Amino acid sequence: MVRVMATGVFDILHLGHVHYLEEARKLGDELVVVVAADKTVKERKHEPITPQEMRLKMIESLRVVDRAVLGGEGDMFEIVSEIKPDIIALGHDQAHEPERIREELASRGINVEVVRLPQFDHDLDGTRKIIQKVINWYQFKEKMKNVEGE
Repeated sequence: MVRVMATGVFDILHLGHVHYLEEARKLGDELVVVVAADKTVKERKHEPITPQEMRLKMIESLRVVDRAVLGGEGDMFEIVSEIKPDIIALGHDQAHEPERIREELASRGINVEVVRLPQFDHDLDGTRKIIQKVINWYQFKEKMKNVEGE
């Protein structure tokens, strides 16, 4: 049995996330998804829009996911030792460099294949794109209020 591990924030679940997880699942027999903890998201990216428990529940509910776990708040490689994946699937836009991950895992005696998945091309395939579209919609509505005299 080949276990695949995928990771992410999954702040606003969108089609790009679904595509990433579907492609990761194709690499093996079991897909375990690590959802980043709020503290990690705050330190590395931004203030999360949705809390970790909500993000975890959303990922758990996807048919393609066999198991979802909350990531740790310290050493990001500890969860790899716990899950024991055969493959780690990285999304096309994840900042982690596959070679650096391979080297660190090898230095810890962990033999895992690291794969970078291709980009999914859709107009709303990213959280930032969705947020921008909402902002644009809101700004348009405000302009229309001014034009219409409301």
